[in-house]
Amino acid sequence: MRGPRTVGHEFAGTVVAIGRSVRNVVAGEYVSAESHVTCGACYHCRTGRAHMCEYTQILGVDRDGAFAQYVAVPESVIWKNDRTKLPPEIATLQEPFGNAVFAVSHEDIPGKTVAVLGCGPIGLFTIGIARASGAARVLASDRMPFRLDLARKMGAHDVLDVTTVDDVPAWFAEHNEGEHPDVVFEMSGAPAAIVDAFRLVRNGGRVILFGIPALPVELDVADLLIFKNLTVSAVNGREIFGTWYKTRWLLEHGVVDLRPLVTAELGLSEFEHAFALLESGEACKVVLRPSGTPAEPLVATPAEAADTDSQLDHLAKWAHR
Repeated sequence: MRGPRTVGHEFAGTVVAIGRSVRNVVAGEYVSAESHVTCGACYHCRTGRAHMCEYTQILGVDRDGAFAQYVAVPESVIWKNDRTKLPPEIATLQEPFGNAVFAVSHEDIPGKTVAVLGCGPIGLFTIGIARASGAARVLASDRMPFRLDLARKMGAHDVLDVTTVDDVPAWFAEHNEGEHPDVVFEMSGAPAAIVDAFRLVRNGGRVILFGIPALPVELDVADLLIFKNLTVSAVNGREIFGTWYKTRWLLEHGVVDLRPLVTAELGLSEFEHAFALLESGEACKVVLRPSGTPAEPLVATPAEAADTDSQLDHLAKWAHR
């Protein structure tokens, strides 16, 4: 990324002005946007795989993003929202949530044991989607107790603090009736977790790689992939716009409830405190409000939060603002 650059690629807002050539968007509409601005003319774009466009520009990375009062985006990436069904706090999360929806769509989940390595926001989304998709068991791991607590709230049956055990694959087998998981989602990008993903999946299983490592990772391809007859999927972004339709349905119908992941709501002037919370690992998604903190924070009621299974069985009741 070359600066200066306004960051921010997850947002929802109201259209205040349109260009002269815009035809399908009008001022006043409540929208989000696909963060990948694709060329529309390459092989991938013209064959329905725009998420693989080699000329993609990402909002907040390659062009100015949404962490500002106004952001200008092409009409082609606009996604219209229904304010009566998705408040801004949740509508904003459609973009990252779509990453997890796309990742989970690579495997037939019902009746299978799923392991999620890394409980950052995308990993936590994945847990909720896997539960809603009928996974027989969902196991999750991370290094941060705060994130593991959120993993339980999103539906994980058992969680592991990887700093407390020497043999991570053995823990997963032990908590799955002696069998290794059918599907592993590696969502952290940590080199050790990537290696563990291939070690702990059952023979003939699937590993889905979403986390991005900072450095090259060394794997024993023969022992960990070939001799185990694994299927491996490397996943990035979302299908444009196929994933968005799935995402909207899951959120509007309360099939997956993201409210537990909005862990703090602060006034915009408290941004330094918000960044400190994120850096400490004691927050997941933080809402900053120019008008200050709301009277009613976006949290589930105690009754809703008490029973994870019941959360998955009833429709969410959004706190509309």
